[in-house]
Amino acid sequence: MRRSLRLFPALVVACAGALLALPAAARPFTLEEVLSAPYPTGLVAAKAADRIAWVENDRGVRNVWTAAAPGFEPVKLTSYAEDDGQEISGLALTPDGAALVYVRGGEPNDKKETPNPTSDPHGAEQAIWVVPTDGSAPPRRLAAGAGPVLSPTGDHLIFVDPDRQDRVMEVPLAPVESTGANDADTAAPGDASQNEAPPEAAEAAHEPKPPEPEELFQARGSLGGLAFSPDGSRVLFTSDRGDHGFVGVYDRKADAIHWIAPSVDRDGPAVWSPDGSRIAFVRFPGRRQGELLDLIRGVPFSLWVADAATGEARELWRSPGDDGGFAQYYPNAPLRWPVANRILFTSEHEGWLHVDSLDPLGSKSLPPADLTPGACEAEATALTPDHRTLVVSSNCGDIERRHLWRVPVAGGAPEEITSGLGVETDPQVLGGGALLAYRAADARRPQAVTLARLDGSEARRIAPELPPGFPLESLVVPEVVTFQSSDGLTIHGQLFRPPPASGSTSGAGAGASSHPALVFMHGGPIRQMLPAWHYMAYYADAYAMNQYLASRGYVVLSVNYRSGIGYGRDFRRAPHQGPRGASEYHDVLAAGKYLRDLPGVAADRIGLWGGSYGGYLTALALARNSDLFAAGVDLHGVHDWAFRATHFFPGGAWGITDDLLDEAHASSPVADLSFWSSPVLLIQGDDDSNVLFSQTVDLAQRLRERKVHVETLVFPDEIHDFLRHETWLRTYRAAADFFARMLDGGP
Repeated sequence: MRRSLRLFPALVVACAGALLALPAAARPFTLEEVLSAPYPTGLVAAKAADRIAWVENDRGVRNVWTAAAPGFEPVKLTSYAEDDGQEISGLALTPDGAALVYVRGGEPNDKKETPNPTSDPHGAEQAIWVVPTDGSAPPRRLAAGAGPVLSPTGDHLIFVDPDRQDRVMEVPLAPVESTGANDADTAAPGDASQNEAPPEAAEAAHEPKPPEPEELFQARGSLGGLAFSPDGSRVLFTSDRGDHGFVGVYDRKADAIHWIAPSVDRDGPAVWSPDGSRIAFVRFPGRRQGELLDLIRGVPFSLWVADAATGEARELWRSPGDDGGFAQYYPNAPLRWPVANRILFTSEHEGWLHVDSLDPLGSKSLPPADLTPGACEAEATALTPDHRTLVVSSNCGDIERRHLWRVPVAGGAPEEITSGLGVETDPQVLGGGALLAYRAADARRPQAVTLARLDGSEARRIAPELPPGFPLESLVVPEVVTFQSSDGLTIHGQLFRPPPASGSTSGAGAGASSHPALVFMHGGPIRQMLPAWHYMAYYADAYAMNQYLASRGYVVLSVNYRSGIGYGRDFRRAPHQGPRGASEYHDVLAAGKYLRDLPGVAADRIGLWGGSYGGYLTALALARNSDLFAAGVDLHGVHDWAFRATHFFPGGAWGITDDLLDEAHASSPVADLSFWSSPVLLIQGDDDSNVLFSQTVDLAQRLRERKVHVETLVFPDEIHDFLRHETWLRTYRAAADFFARMLDGGP
């Protein structure tokens, strides 16, 4: 890929200076301080105005913010004030930027219980809200639900009924005007209130009423993928029916549904052509009897184009292998039809997650044009308002980080917009077409909403501001390292060395020349840790924890083990991983040996920690190699793959069939408990929809029976990702205290 010489000079110089200016002895800092920076998410831009909006999580208090031309001064639109664990997501600005729609509340679990991590006796809900961006009125609740899709005019929205997945609801954004006469007409005959209404009642009768959601249409299956036609008269949707699925169109004028090329396959995602006359969609094979969901397996797919009126379709392109699945669910926009003669889609048929371009009228034999070539991955994308340029966040040119690139949708040489030692993600091109918003961070400076020109120049941070006491200059710059796994695979990681004169946490006979050490494993496993503050909140917190541990005298190695993203399809789909042999453990063991042989590390004081899949690998390491790993902190990890396959979800979402149960069990920590002697801290919330709480309950009892030192920290009603800031503080305090006692003789 060709690099542009255009950089965002002011920001690059500032960041580079911060990275190089490490003080001789960094000041100590607390967990509260390093976790104090507000974290921005959900960045969106208006389609026809220079306005952006985002969510800030400020120590658990989540609020919606906006900024607009010309000054782009941040303005807070909501006034939530508690660390209550109620997420804010689904942001959408009306085309003119006058109103913002958002969702408050987390996704319900399989029992349809909305996350309620404070155990509020009144419960919690997930609901859609709207607020004017000029601050003229407070937020107003529109309906219970999620996934709002705004109409082209921005005056109403649609969503799938949360209680009935076969029904699509519609609600206007503006209140419904009410008059006293209309209200009186609804009164019962002879009701005295018609003649003697008090003045305050008459005034209330003329106030606008909140709009009520109404059914737009219903269809069998689990509905999703809602999209208005360009003129707003029709709604495109998908209907998941288990082993097969359809693409449908609801026509408002005809009040009718017609199906697009129905077959025995599974269709979707789907998009409209720019003029609304055609539809492009992805087709996957239907599921065979007994076929189980397997997150790490690829799926063949084909790209189809249909006449929106007749439903007749033709295959435009077919993947040469099982190149789909991940390529459709991971990117933010796996299928686009930006201009009449170009369809954009994501695929791994080149061995990496790339964006490809096809002419919808072209021959089926013509190969697609690769817009993001090279040994690198494309992630979030955005279009310019004229739909002729695609902006991509990827690790092209820097496999350890993320930078922004731009490329014509018709094909051409990509140009790098940002570069350097930072991480830039989530691009949004503003409606005026000249400005680009994105999130940016580096090794010391946490994520912030950033604004620049489309070529990357004149970049400046918009929000949030760093709070007083944030230890910006005391953070270390992790080193990018590589090492060989036992089977020869090259593994990447980030090494956090303690700052000068930090010493060990206790000072009990362990000076600066003899540091305890820790291996950190991310979750997923479809994730990649970076040498900077992460663009996902869960891993930004983990990055902060690793910084804190380094400040306390630990050498920390964050490992990007096989089965993660960022290093290509073959790395992500490495053979024998997880329940099929735990091949990732080769990388964890190699990381432990790397630390053991590192000068300045106390070889007998190496521990590990991680969450989710990282929790699984933590427990596996303790079960197999307590001789190397002296202690571990396991956050909501899987401990028995066979149990997961038979009690959580058919096949455990890893395609574990009955004939694989023995191998799945052998790939689990519970299979090697006879070798487990090192102490462990187990942490989990009991409203975990990703990993059953029973996994921790079961392991704790087994280890207690074997007289292994087990400590637990349980959070009633918390979910897998921990919604409350206080939960994360308690978790990391407990982990730091545990390691101090088990590895360094501290309090």
